[in-house]
Amino acid sequence: MRIRYKILLLLAAFAAVAWQVLPQDGPVHVPVILNQTLTNEMSDIEGLEGLDANMEEFLRHWNIHGASLAIMRNDSLVYAKGYGQADNGGVAVGPSTIFRLASVSKLITAIGIMVLQERGQLSLSDKVFTPNGGILGNEPYTGYISDRRYFDITVEHLLRHSAGLSSSAGDPMFSTRTLMRRYGWTTPPDAATLSRHALSLRLQFDPGTSSTYSNYGYLLLSMIIEKVTGQPYEQWIYENVLLPAGCYDMHLGGNSYEEKYPNETRYFPMRNEAKVSKYDNTPVMVERCYGGNDITALKGAGAWVASAPEVARLVASIDGRLQVPDILSAGSIADMTAPTDSVTYALGWIDTKETGEWTRTGTLSGTSALIKYYPDGECWVMITNTSTYRAARFTNDIAALFAKSREEFSPLLPKRNLFYSE
Repeated sequence: MRIRYKILLLLAAFAAVAWQVLPQDGPVHVPVILNQTLTNEMSDIEGLEGLDANMEEFLRHWNIHGASLAIMRNDSLVYAKGYGQADNGGVAVGPSTIFRLASVSKLITAIGIMVLQERGQLSLSDKVFTPNGGILGNEPYTGYISDRRYFDITVEHLLRHSAGLSSSAGDPMFSTRTLMRRYGWTTPPDAATLSRHALSLRLQFDPGTSSTYSNYGYLLLSMIIEKVTGQPYEQWIYENVLLPAGCYDMHLGGNSYEEKYPNETRYFPMRNEAKVSKYDNTPVMVERCYGGNDITALKGAGAWVASAPEVARLVASIDGRLQVPDILSAGSIADMTAPTDSVTYALGWIDTKETGEWTRTGTLSGTSALIKYYPDGECWVMITNTSTYRAARFTNDIAALFAKSREEFSPLLPKRNLFYSE
């Protein structure tokens, strides 16, 4: 993994030098490799000490070891800073620290699907499982389908969690040990093997008539990307979504501490949290965030790792503003951010309001992430590295922290753009 990491950063350096953005007047602006450029000291700004105090108090209140905050205004990165501990031994979080994104990964996958639609390689209305015509219709695992309503599922249904996929017997993405025992599998299932189980279940409802959040649905979208492009999911997303967006240090993460990237944080359990059985059914007890679940198997449903500034950079490339070139058309951006009601999920985003506020959340053992994009053009991204109790309340408290800090400190944020060098 470390060899691949070095190769990707070399490619990133080439891309950053080769891609220059020329404004209408003034100097040439060259995108920087954020995770090799940003430091905490760059956001030690007079007047913003209270913002630091808000963050530090929040971490103390929730017993969080470390977090990273990035603030973007009108496609300009104006603030990027890490707080607390990235690893044992006094390793501090910085703006270049990368974290598991959990379900923020779904936004990345959705962008990939929209890119493929714009290129004419698929349509959101395409059927997924219909024999002799569906994108995955002739895959061997579709032979396990007994509920014919599966043949009505479209790509858009998967994006909006409206396919009717069942989790009544447990989320298949987080039931590895149970399924291994049930089917006698001796190794954790790959996506195709897992699909033999998941597609044998009856749907909860007719596709398109209701919504139930489905991690497996976004694994299917990852499989669709691989089927349509003929490339591994991570490789295609990196080359066709992340590099064009100026994000050079995003990757699919690993399950163990030993598999982490050089600048990836350690993930910490809650205080006094008991160890659990390892996901692969071996007789080993592990910290839940390091082996309790098969993170790698989540792929586009929850396996990406990234820094908060690069997440902000990705958002800048799909927000319809002109300061950072968008990688999607205005029509695709409008589709992804169209307001939704309380029973409808947006495309990739978790919530898109009439006011123009967009939200994406993500939670796994050991991490929590929140993106808030506001109608005034500000975008706040925060990622943490510690398990918490009551995840929904925790996310709501981060949103309240954003609201309080915006009211107090938005007028004091500097006028600059850390995405570019002059």
